[in-house]
Amino acid sequence: MNNYVISGVKMLKPSGEVEAANIFISGDKISKITQGEVECSNVIDGKNKFATPGLVNAHTHASMTLLRSYSDDKALMDWLQKDIWPIEDKMQRQDIYWGAKLAAVEMIRGGTTAFADMYGPCMDEVAKVVDESGLRGSLSQGLISFANGEKKLAANVELYKNFHGAADGRITIMFGPHAIYTCPPDYLKKVAAEAQKLGAEIHMHMNETQTEINDCLKAYGKRPFEVVNETGLFEQGTLAAHCVWLSDSEIEIIKAKKIRVAHNPGSNMKLASGICPATKLLSKGVTVALGTDGASSNNNLDMLEEVRLAALLAKVDTLNPLAVPAAQALQMATQFGAAALGLQNVGRLEEGCKADIVLWDMRGVDWQPNYNPASLLVYSANSTAADTVIVDGKILMQGRELKTLDEEKIIAEFTACANRLSNN
Repeated sequence: MNNYVISGVKMLKPSGEVEAANIFISGDKISKITQGEVECSNVIDGKNKFATPGLVNAHTHASMTLLRSYSDDKALMDWLQKDIWPIEDKMQRQDIYWGAKLAAVEMIRGGTTAFADMYGPCMDEVAKVVDESGLRGSLSQGLISFANGEKKLAANVELYKNFHGAADGRITIMFGPHAIYTCPPDYLKKVAAEAQKLGAEIHMHMNETQTEINDCLKAYGKRPFEVVNETGLFEQGTLAAHCVWLSDSEIEIIKAKKIRVAHNPGSNMKLASGICPATKLLSKGVTVALGTDGASSNNNLDMLEEVRLAALLAKVDTLNPLAVPAAQALQMATQFGAAALGLQNVGRLEEGCKADIVLWDMRGVDWQPNYNPASLLVYSANSTAADTVIVDGKILMQGRELKTLDEEKIIAEFTACANRLSNN
């Protein structure tokens, strides 16, 4: 059992305030938070460190690290249909594993402790990576009706039965219908029925582009949230990725069904999809989390970059410099991220919560002068400041040294997979 204390650290409180504290960890939880001197035989020195909850990547496709820089500067549907889907059809089991393994290295190095992943096939390989890396993962099989849809739905059921609650509870399984343009209503009804039988939640792309909206209106005479709402899919807990183009009636559906939104500013900017109305959603009480999307459309898994982009985009979108201040942007990436994944007692530095913690090194020039660590983390620092990463009380990285993953071996195996894919 892990029993230690992080002493004399500046800590981000759930309120957004910063205070000096000692964080005691017992097993997988924060057992006590105190001020002043401490006496403990097992101490991590928190001097010059800033403690935050671990960052939560609320929407990604981990194994798409293999397609980073493979196809860039294209519209979403051209990018998907002409480049991404054809090469994804060539992916083998080992590609999914090593692609996700490299993603795990990137995420840990950037201070991410949990992620929501939708991909496929072979999502059991991603589950192995979650187990081996020590990360927390909410995984779903990507479901597309016209490409062996029934088989993929059955695979998602098996994934749930085999891995939900695995890795000491760090793995949760959701159902992953891709989008309204790949999963028509009749198929979504089948997904909803299977998810309901198991009590599983949903992870789905929604309202990412104007083309998606227009095609949905043409096909069904209604907007995507209106169509999907009629299938029963939203009766499960739902994580909706992107949500860029929303009508007022759709926002009311999101609010009424308690749908959580994964805002992906970097990917949406790169694909010119638009800007999620995060400020408006937050004002309605909607849980808005942050995600990177895949490394093929971002092109990194740097959650701290998404935090900064979310804060800046909100200000540009509303022409209001008060929109999404630094502390709220961090809340979106931590507390709201955990809520978006349906995780309990994760995303806050409080007694009794899970010990998912990042210690940021504040000795760099971009942290000087240190008036406000939360502001510095959002607007000034970069993710290489992540010094120590802890999940469930277990140290995954300390002093920038990975403890659970062999980075050199992973890069070598990953490179072999990427070379084979690109030369096929």
